[in-house]
Amino acid sequence: MTQLRTPHHTLCPAPVRRGLSRAEAAEYIGVGTTKFDTLVSDGRMPKPKRIDGRTIWDRLAVDHAFDELGAPEQADANPWD
Repeated sequence: MTQLRTPHHTLCPAPVRRGLSRAEAAEYIGVGTTKFDTLVSDGRMPKPKRIDGRTIWDRLAVDHAFDELGAPEQADANPWD
């Protein structure tokens, strides 16, 4: 029996998008959209950029804001929660 040979292609990694929708930004940091809205409202997460009719969060700004979030305030807080 003859074995079919397929060409081997080198795949390039998919580009990482920098602009995130509200739901994507919330999911990116591991919270729901309501909590994300609260974080944006109180300044712990960045405000979005407007591009024509779209509202987009800059992934790098979200990363920076996430890095700046404080540790749990409760001494007995479980760090895995």
